[in-house]
Amino acid sequence: MRDDPQVTSLVMRARNGDQRAWDALVERYAPLLWSICRRYRLNDADAEDVGQAVWMRLVDQLDSLRDPAALPGWLATTTRRECIQVQRVAGRHGAAGQMPDLENIPDQHTAAADEELLRAEGNAALRDAFARLPRDWQRLLAMLSADPPVPYAEISARLGISIGSIGPNRGRALERLRRDPAIVALMPAGAVSRGPRRSPVRR
Repeated sequence: MRDDPQVTSLVMRARNGDQRAWDALVERYAPLLWSICRRYRLNDADAEDVGQAVWMRLVDQLDSLRDPAALPGWLATTTRRECIQVQRVAGRHGAAGQMPDLENIPDQHTAAADEELLRAEGNAALRDAFARLPRDWQRLLAMLSADPPVPYAEISARLGISIGSIGPNRGRALERLRRDPAIVALMPAGAVSRGPRRSPVRR
């Protein structure tokens, strides 16, 4: 994973006993852990046990984590190992002696879990970038992305802006998101747009 300054900051603060930073880490990566458990087809109870085990391991090893920015990968790897362990224990009860050695089990879920990791990082970066937008832009994008979308006339009335300015404001808000450091950090080199993209108003 690319170096994410926010993840590094949260890890360092959590090391220093900042409960809010710890809660933010859990909120940020709990969906990742859950999705990996689902890849291994664990039931809800086993998935909760895996999650608790992973977070407890992190409590024990947070101070020794050499690269704080590598936390997402550490969580993904640890979760996969815990899932395999749960499957191994379940296999012993269901068919004793038929389970292969844990260290020799090929991790067939690695690619899928890595995709989930990237998705979780992208969602977290988007939430962070969205929170840094001006409040009116946050409200505008939220209404435009609602299901069903809020009519332009209602958006105009709620935000106190003209209907004709909704499209341009949407474009500026999206451009700000694209250029936010949290989003830029996840993009390949050279992928950042070099100028505002104009979107015609379609309503």
